[in-house]
Amino acid sequence: MLNKKKILVTGSCGFIAYHLCKKLLKEHDATIVGVDNMNDYYEVSLKEARLKELEDLGKDFTFIRMDISDKEKMEELFAQNRFDLVVNLAAQAGVRYSLENPDVYIQSNVLGFYNLLEAVRNHPIEHLVFASSSSVYGNSDKIPFSTEDKVDQPVSLYAATKKADELFAYTYSHLYGINVTGLRFFTVYGPYGRPDMAYFSFTRKLLNGEKIRIFNYGNCERDFTYVDDVVEGIIAVLEKGPLAPYSIYNIGNNHPENLMRFVEILKDALVSEGLLPEDYALEDHLQLTEMQKGDVVTTYADVSALIRDYGFKPDTPLEEGLKRFAKWYKEYYGN
Repeated sequence: MLNKKKILVTGSCGFIAYHLCKKLLKEHDATIVGVDNMNDYYEVSLKEARLKELEDLGKDFTFIRMDISDKEKMEELFAQNRFDLVVNLAAQAGVRYSLENPDVYIQSNVLGFYNLLEAVRNHPIEHLVFASSSSVYGNSDKIPFSTEDKVDQPVSLYAATKKADELFAYTYSHLYGINVTGLRFFTVYGPYGRPDMAYFSFTRKLLNGEKIRIFNYGNCERDFTYVDDVVEGIIAVLEKGPLAPYSIYNIGNNHPENLMRFVEILKDALVSEGLLPEDYALEDHLQLTEMQKGDVVTTYADVSALIRDYGFKPDTPLEEGLKRFAKWYKEYYGN
């Protein structure tokens, strides 16, 4: 159980971390310290709105604005707090952005994670849980993706940094006896999401009457995973604790959806909320184009290990998840 635990959540104003902190504060008697650098990769106002919601939940949440790539501040943070658990969700996200701004990926995803591992080594905790990504599987043609598969051919710098994190985590676990669990997330979506994600950017473009680009001419599949399912998975791992000094799991919906069908479901959700007219001609707003560098054709999570060890499997249908997103979008932006 997480009662009375002091938990550090990095990237606390980010998409997944916000939802995690919110659920922990509402349903578990835990003390949360949230850390975030509030960078402007996407609109800071969205991060500020998430932060306000968390702070409004009460005194059990403390926010510290800092960057995990600042080693001195990380050491101070751990010296001043006796954390029981750490969840590292701070990272520079986005596959395509890594083609344009590689430096920030090394700084946040590699150096930042190294600093965290060093802090945990110097100030022992019960369990470190960190976010990895389905991107580590690259363009593997073996599906579904299993954590037993070799992942030595990342096709983006983002994926390479996530693979590096897994290697660092294993090494620190082996050398210093740190309990570490990595979670490979598969295309997480939902309310308060990241504006650079397809479902969010597609929504904005469709509402503005713009065309949306469909890569690989629509011949892509994604294992879309609703954010609440991801959060439940993280909490299941935190509650039960580590089953080995180092473990890695997939958290995905175990049900890939074709990109064209995904867009149809999104359009239907937007129509149902009155954001688009009933007679909206989706086909007039699609621009089919070739595959973009760094992207992969298919993602498909084998979650059998997660079910076996933690008794949990994501199961929110895409139709339901996108309806919830559309409802939030209408409430938040007032469209």
